[in-house]
Amino acid sequence: MEKTQKILTAAQVRNKTLLSFLFLFLFIAASVFTWKWLQKQPTEQAALKPLRKVLDVNESIFSGMFNSNRLAKTYRKEQAVSKVRVNGNYGMSEGFDPASWKLTLVKANGDSLFISLDEIKKLPRTEIIFNFKCIEGWSQVTHWGGVRFSDFAKKYGLVEETQLQFAGLRTPDNEYYVGLDMKSMMHPQTLLCYEMNNAPLPMNQGYPLRLIIPVKYGVKHLKRIGTMFFSNSRPPDYWYERGYDYYCGL
Repeated sequence: MEKTQKILTAAQVRNKTLLSFLFLFLFIAASVFTWKWLQKQPTEQAALKPLRKVLDVNESIFSGMFNSNRLAKTYRKEQAVSKVRVNGNYGMSEGFDPASWKLTLVKANGDSLFISLDEIKKLPRTEIIFNFKCIEGWSQVTHWGGVRFSDFAKKYGLVEETQLQFAGLRTPDNEYYVGLDMKSMMHPQTLLCYEMNNAPLPMNQGYPLRLIIPVKYGVKHLKRIGTMFFSNSRPPDYWYERGYDYYCGL
């Protein structure tokens, strides 16, 4: 049976057109109202308060879904790029003297250990080749080598420290700093990294030691670690203080 095509009258076409314009006007008006309302809201941690609340909800959801058995996808060595992009130079002051560098490890009781790169290199070496993702929208398959943080924690007796909720890391000049949830720090793919593409880290990639944490965006992969400490309250975080998400998980 052949369908008959319904033909709209001129009045029906006019009414549908008017209705479409009405919905468009209401959408624009609601958008303008919402925008003006947002601009009048107070800020919280450098973000408008309603937007910060959304970020906090997202953090609650994603941290609740975290599973230490879920591994980031890994790749073959030949898939890694030879020219690794530099994701920022915050905390990479020119006056840094690598010859005098030691990692300052602040324990829960307030004692500090000063650990050389050679001591770190004595621990079991681990490699990872994964898709490094920047919060700016780009990504690269990159190849890194170093020590699992979980192995480092075991070696230096960080039993009490790893029971706390957070770890804090700072560059030697204290210009860049991140706060990380302990579950992500203890993830089996989180590395204290001293190699890139089977060679020592370049200076602009955080020599002598940087963090590689594949379950986070690049802003959390702190380069040139100077100090590490632990806390049950959130440590300061450079980009969180500038309106970004604290968790930054993938």
